[in-house]
Amino acid sequence: MALQGVPVDVHDIDIQTDQEGAYEVEHRLIDYVKQPVRYSAAERIRSHLGVLEIDGIKVEIMGALQKRIDHQGWEDPVEVKRFQRWVEIDEMRIPVLCLEYEQQAYQNMGRVEKAEMLRQWLLQMGTHPEGDD
Repeated sequence: MALQGVPVDVHDIDIQTDQEGAYEVEHRLIDYVKQPVRYSAAERIRSHLGVLEIDGIKVEIMGALQKRIDHQGWEDPVEVKRFQRWVEIDEMRIPVLCLEYEQQAYQNMGRVEKAEMLRQWLLQMGTHPEGDD
């Protein structure tokens, strides 16, 4: 979100990918692994999760992320490419998840405050569907 201009405090970096990608990232950055990638499930979210530390910065790897929808069941793993956008910073192209997806994901996970903050940001920027009236 910060890479897309949202004013948020940054505590770590999240890398979201598919299951295979999570293990590939771990393999390529093996010298930085603090917690190996493994299947992890909580009440509202599950994925293949691992943690890196690079220059003192925590990096979470999440592969095949799934969210529980209102205690009805698990959604299919997120198709990251479907929601991928590119931002350019200091001549680097960096893939990010679109903010509309992030807003809906937080809403689905019951993180209403964060979802509302993103909704307001999108409206302010004129990119949220509700702002197109």
